[in-house]
Amino acid sequence: MHDPTPEQLAAWDRTVVWHPFTQMAEYEPLIIERAEGCTLIDIHGNRYLDGVSSLWCNVHGHRHPRIDEAVRRQLDRVAHVTLLGASNPTTIALARRLVDLAPPGLAHVFFSDDGATAVEVAIKMAFQYWRQRPDPRPRKTVYVALGDAYHGDTLGSVSVGGVERFHAMFRPLLFETIRLPAPNPYRPPEGVAPERLREHCLAQLERVLAEQHERIAALVIEPLVQAAAGMIVHPPGYLRGVRELTRRYGVLLVADEVAVGMGRTGRMFACEHEDVAPDFLCLAKGLTGGYLPLAATLTTDEVWQAFLGPYAESKSFFHGHTYGGNPLGAAAALATLEVFEDEETLLGLKPKIARLAEHLARIARLPHVGDVRQCGLLAGIELVRDRATKEPYPWAERRGWRVCDHARTEGVLLRPLGNVVVIMPPLAISLDELDRICAAVERGILAAR
Repeated sequence: MHDPTPEQLAAWDRTVVWHPFTQMAEYEPLIIERAEGCTLIDIHGNRYLDGVSSLWCNVHGHRHPRIDEAVRRQLDRVAHVTLLGASNPTTIALARRLVDLAPPGLAHVFFSDDGATAVEVAIKMAFQYWRQRPDPRPRKTVYVALGDAYHGDTLGSVSVGGVERFHAMFRPLLFETIRLPAPNPYRPPEGVAPERLREHCLAQLERVLAEQHERIAALVIEPLVQAAAGMIVHPPGYLRGVRELTRRYGVLLVADEVAVGMGRTGRMFACEHEDVAPDFLCLAKGLTGGYLPLAATLTTDEVWQAFLGPYAESKSFFHGHTYGGNPLGAAAALATLEVFEDEETLLGLKPKIARLAEHLARIARLPHVGDVRQCGLLAGIELVRDRATKEPYPWAERRGWRVCDHARTEGVLLRPLGNVVVIMPPLAISLDELDRICAAVERGILAAR
């Protein structure tokens, strides 16, 4: 059988492959064949800087020799071992390493496949925990989440999600969630000054917890930044306040660090910035350096103990995934963590974060740029029709896409969130490459006016 031609691949890609979050009636194929470092190369030989880390997951660049070799070594041993009643050395070593790195108190690791399943695991564990602890509280069945939250696409993670455009269709399938407004400094509630936003939002949360804590199982939050909501950066101290309130009122805290973990904010975990230890920590995306699907939900010994007992009591956590804790993914994850340490990746981020801030300060002055937001090596640039009124562009005008389409002509691959242009390159990006990405975005904004 001959290899398919580029024309055949494009035709099949349009008609056989169903792409996620993509209107297939308008899809134009972009087929990436290989990669080097922070550069992607398509089937025609065109080169693109990976400005969004292949959907926020690539960490140390593509084809990093240490990670490549770790996966090859694991292939020579075993490619797959189920965790249902069995295990393997690589996955065990990864669990131990994650516990050593995580915020204090997180002592047990449950592996799954991706970010949505990591959150789903936390939601279900929290629900079951309240029924099986020594003093059961079966009324705790409700979850608190933020407006515009995105936690994945399984029904549980969609239930705690709040992106109307993504989730409205599935509302009849979802369970009850108490929704609080996102603490968005660019769009605070009417009459609330940005400098008072943190106190205002924490007071709202405390009112809800005071009135309803007896039926609330957990609060689910992306620490510091709501990524898919448009890179909304929370006010400093908000996360710490949420942790204090949930602890005071006996509500579990689920920290979804799928997007913001693994060094993205400048620390290994976003929770570290405010010395927060959640009851559940959800990881995926960059956990394997962006190589393979693997997710982890870390939790406390208190939660773990509630699931222990004789077989006949049926306290087990009846949830699992065929590829959860897969040895190949675990090997990639261990190598990713080793590279963090050996290459001092977090220390090397400081000049890159500063350079990105310099570019954003210039871009913020462009017409129709309403707001720029940054936390570590992630940024969002919100485009608006009117800077004075903050009036957004209509969704159908595809303003963010127009900027990204221009950037692609300059060899930079980006993906927007509606009217928000996202810059989230691999942590391995060089200063020169970061300059190229930001310059392409700037020219794209000017061209899209």
